[in-house]
Amino acid sequence: MDLNKEKYDIEDLTEIVKRLRAPDGCPWDKAQTHKSIRKDFIEEVYEAVEAIDDDDAEHLREELGDVLFQVIFHCQIENEKGNFNLGDITDEVSRKMIIRHPHVFGDIHVDTTEQVLTNWDAIKMQTHSQTKVSQTMESVSRTLPSLMRAQKLVKKASRGGLSIEGTDQAFVSVEDNLKRLKQTCDEGNIELYEKALGELLFSVAGLSELIGTDGEQSLYNACENYIRQFKRYEDTAAGSGIDIQGSDTEVTNRLWKEISNKEKLEENKNEQNRINSSCC
Repeated sequence: MDLNKEKYDIEDLTEIVKRLRAPDGCPWDKAQTHKSIRKDFIEEVYEAVEAIDDDDAEHLREELGDVLFQVIFHCQIENEKGNFNLGDITDEVSRKMIIRHPHVFGDIHVDTTEQVLTNWDAIKMQTHSQTKVSQTMESVSRTLPSLMRAQKLVKKASRGGLSIEGTDQAFVSVEDNLKRLKQTCDEGNIELYEKALGELLFSVAGLSELIGTDGEQSLYNACENYIRQFKRYEDTAAGSGIDIQGSDTEVTNRLWKEISNKEKLEENKNEQNRINSSCC
């Protein structure tokens, strides 16, 4: 392989991975297995997602390259075993996309994205020889973040006729599970507490699905807001000479509440300004 090319392509990357895994290649790369680099694969995907969230095209290009490297690396491990190669992967996914888009590559007509998704699910069930909704639920990856997985399960259950009848019922479910959680907490039974907490979180995922929001993204946004708010709390404490790690919790809690109230007032003001500007 030419090591001084002006621009490398995917075939070059495949050869680089083969070279790294060759008998005279890199000791570390040769020692890796699917499981040993499983965490690396996940981290690279999350870093690509972060670049998407930051709307950073240059960073995204770099991270997608790292994800692609992981794909080819896993593929090379199986190629060495004689199971499949990169060509087999591209062939299979190409056939899958053609089959699942009959409105593009066939004679099926659709007008809405909802119709596309309905056809997609039906074709997916057919190609996977799934005849029951429970089989489609079992196919949802267990390694997904649990909130995301829960919302997917609720969505699939609704297609099997089991759906929450309106937001009122959804809120009742959340409230009932919250009461049950408090009761188990008072009883001090950790196993029952964990079960009740899981049911509460699942009911929240159901509510999120019903009102058409992404629960995982909502929690992500909440985490970002929490960090931003904590920074403000930390800076305010420092400016007031308060040691947040050494002060009485009553002092720090009062400061946190003040910061939270300010945040809410600012949010309400910004929302009102947005409404006013949209009306003009």
